[in-house]
Amino acid sequence: MPDAAGPRLVGDIGATNARFGLVSPEGEVLHSRTYAVEDHPSIEHAIAAYLDERGARPMPRRGALAIASPVTGDRIAMTNHPWSFSIAALRASLGFVRLEVINDFTAVALALPHLDEADRMPVGGGAAVARTPIAVLGPGSGLGVSGLVPTPSGGWMALAGEGGHESLPAESERESAVISQMRRQFDHVSAERVLSGPGLVNLYNALAAIDGVPAKAYTAAQITDPATAAGDPLCAEATRLFCALLGTVAGDLALTLGARGGVYIAGGIVPKLGAAFARSLFRERFEAKGRLRTYLAPIPTYVVTHPLPAFLGCAAALAG
Repeated sequence: MPDAAGPRLVGDIGATNARFGLVSPEGEVLHSRTYAVEDHPSIEHAIAAYLDERGARPMPRRGALAIASPVTGDRIAMTNHPWSFSIAALRASLGFVRLEVINDFTAVALALPHLDEADRMPVGGGAAVARTPIAVLGPGSGLGVSGLVPTPSGGWMALAGEGGHESLPAESERESAVISQMRRQFDHVSAERVLSGPGLVNLYNALAAIDGVPAKAYTAAQITDPATAAGDPLCAEATRLFCALLGTVAGDLALTLGARGGVYIAGGIVPKLGAAFARSLFRERFEAKGRLRTYLAPIPTYVVTHPLPAFLGCAAALAG
């Protein structure tokens, strides 16, 4: 059949950007394009724009979309953006014979077995134990969380959850003060309220309020920029706390899943920190679990550096 041999549409849709691409039946990324979500009134409009611009021939008849939203039925409503749609209606409007819609971090989890050494940066030591669970989390517009568990057939099953909305833990008086300050704004201070792009701004603003200094209108990228941090110690502190709290949450996830196969950090923020992240408190806080330190110390942690991991996961979902 032509549609089985032709390209497949893949997508990675977040609150800020929608990335679309074409992959071969073997999972090779053939093309990609990024659109600002706010420039399109609906996901249908954005996909049509991509296909029209690409002029794809033959047109894809199968596709998979990774979306920053819970996927529990036919109706999808994004968590941090007003796009919503019916999977069945979208499939019909595209004329597809198959359309998979999965959580964005379910897609990242499915990509992990397909990453090469060049697609990840180790942080700390440890060695993965074969055929044991793997965890992944990543700050971006929100905080994505997922994992992989081995199946008896030799494959992997990805977990679909909303772990980014777990309550944010504190490990110091300063962190407790940050959470107390943020409770004045939010009824629930989840991990995502700090461990995300908007969360970095929340964290900086909370530190400024605690110290009684005027907060500047920084973006998340400015807060983590070493040049800004050199002139504003609160930006430097916000970045340090961000990395430390991410380590605490990653350690919690590793304990919850028994992730002796490794813990991966993805998303749009941490890869841009580069070597500074490896020098941060992330790994120390990852292991700082009292009596369970010896359980966590052998678990390797990595930063995903592949530019489009969700595309690999979408291709894997279509192959499965």
